Amino acid sequence: MDVIGQLIVSGIAQGMIYGVIAFGYQLTFATSKTLNFGQGEALLLGSLVGWSVAAVTGYLIMIPIVLAFGMLQGAVVERLGVRQAMRTKSEAGWIMATIALGIIFKNMAENIWGRDALKFPSPLPEAPLSFAGISVLPMEIATVVGALALMLAIELFNRRSIYGKAVVATANDRDAAGLMGINTSLVITFSYSLSSMAAAFAGVLIAPNTSISSTTTAALGLKAFAVAIIGGLNSGLGAIVGGLILGITENMTGYYVSTGYKDVPGLVLLLLVLSFKPAGLFGRTAIKKV
Repeated sequence: MDVIGQLIVSGIAQGMIYGVIAFGYQLTFATSKTLNFGQGEALLLGSLVGWSVAAVTGYLIMIPIVLAFGMLQGAVVERLGVRQAMRTKSEAGWIMATIALGIIFKNMAENIWGRDALKFPSPLPEAPLSFAGISVLPMEIATVVGALALMLAIELFNRRSIYGKAVVATANDRDAAGLMGINTSLVITFSYSLSSMAAAFAGVLIAPNTSISSTTTAALGLKAFAVAIIGGLNSGLGAIVGGLILGITENMTGYYVSTGYKDVPGLVLLLLVLSFKPAGLFGRTAIKKV
């Protein structure tokens, strides 16, 4: 039982990283029905910028700088890669543009910081805490708390502030929101900023638990996309539950079967969800007017 508990605890920490990145996918899909397929690169840049800034300012001052950088990077992606494709109603344009920008950002990161994996210093003690025979790293606890706090803060912003209500109105009906005087183009840019900010924040959360490299962060972005599909692209709860499911099943498979097969259960679940519940476990099927 201790082994199972240990695997579950570690899987929860990993799953919350998937969840917060998947939450970013949902933000852009809600307002524009588009996705940023460069989320993995946003996570990479966030962790690398955080690594550089933390060495000078410390961890607490580094976090708002990384959040601001993530928002700026997301706005650049929307302006350069998505807006024109949406204007011309190109279904594949925004897909290829966000992928291309992701590759550009990855190459920039490799040229600035190099291709070798970097070790991010942990701001918390690295000695594990023990609860009922289960060891938990303080940074794993911080990862779960930080991911939940960010998603909750964005949800409260959307529901309580006037600017957040503009985001919700655009997500519900973009045309009607435009007729009400809401600048929907600016709202979409803002949703991309929030999306990349979430990924950048995930980067500094997970970096102390692992090494930073373009290979691992790209994989995280793809897995988070699978989580968004599994949970539902219009459900915040789905992002959390989908992330937890994937994180725990990966750990279980890696321990009881083989680390070489740890990615298989998530892909199998993705195929099952797409076959039997395309809207996701917590998603809602929308009726499209034609």
